[in-house]
Amino acid sequence: MTVVFLCFVLGLALFVLWVLTQAIKIVREWERLVVLRLGRVVGVKGPGLVFLVPILDRGIRVSLRERVREIPHQTCITKDNASISVDFIWYYKVLDPLQSVMQVEDFESAAQGMATTTLRAVIGGMLLDEVLSQREAINELLRTRLDEVTERWGVKVTNVEIREIIPPREIQEAMNRQMSAERNRRALVTESMGKKEAAINVAEGEKQATILRAQGEREAQILRAEAERRAAILRAEGFAKALQLINNVAQDLDQRVLTLQYLTMMEQMANTPSSKFVIPMEFTTFMKDVASRVSGGDAGKA
Repeated sequence: MTVVFLCFVLGLALFVLWVLTQAIKIVREWERLVVLRLGRVVGVKGPGLVFLVPILDRGIRVSLRERVREIPHQTCITKDNASISVDFIWYYKVLDPLQSVMQVEDFESAAQGMATTTLRAVIGGMLLDEVLSQREAINELLRTRLDEVTERWGVKVTNVEIREIIPPREIQEAMNRQMSAERNRRALVTESMGKKEAAINVAEGEKQATILRAQGEREAQILRAEAERRAAILRAEGFAKALQLINNVAQDLDQRVLTLQYLTMMEQMANTPSSKFVIPMEFTTFMKDVASRVSGGDAGKA
């Protein structure tokens, strides 16, 4: 009896423990608990401590945090019949926990299939060049279309990002050649721009040097002209002063002094070895005056 009683008590304790674990649920802040009672929706509960009726109630946890899912590489055909491989990731969060449980059975599988189909539909409506150059537009178009589908599930698609686009090998080779040509073109343009700027700088430097040389030469000519003008003025002033001095001295000389000067000059000319003499016309007048003076002197003595 004792063993049977102990087994009964142990089984009762386990049952009570199981009932408590089924009846008491702790819902975290970022979760909600969709409660079903006998298959019917009772409501959405949480966060915090939630009590359920054992056996009758069943709770389904739904996370409200933003989640990310990866769509692996998918082969898509563009509008111009180019085969490319594209993969992307998309972010979503549950806005209505009840709708996410009631409207779709397996949201993860449904969302992945829907994302793959949407990707192929979007890529199929674009040319290859548009796919390669308009990633932002493709991301926004994918997000819009995915959000239109998931909205009825109570899920919001917040962002879509294409990670990699792999075109066919021949297209990659053509793109590489195009990129190489573009780099060469930019290098030539940069080199020509550098040469142009260098030529402009050299010409500008020569222009400035020519201007400076011309300005220097002009200023030098001005200074030389000013110096010559001042020198001429000084020479003229000196010559004028000399003439004035000679005039002042000449006014004090009488005829006898002039006669003596003429005779001294004639004596010096006679002492030179030259055989020819140039006698100024004034000398004849001077001799007449001398002769008259001599005659007058003799008459006086008589």
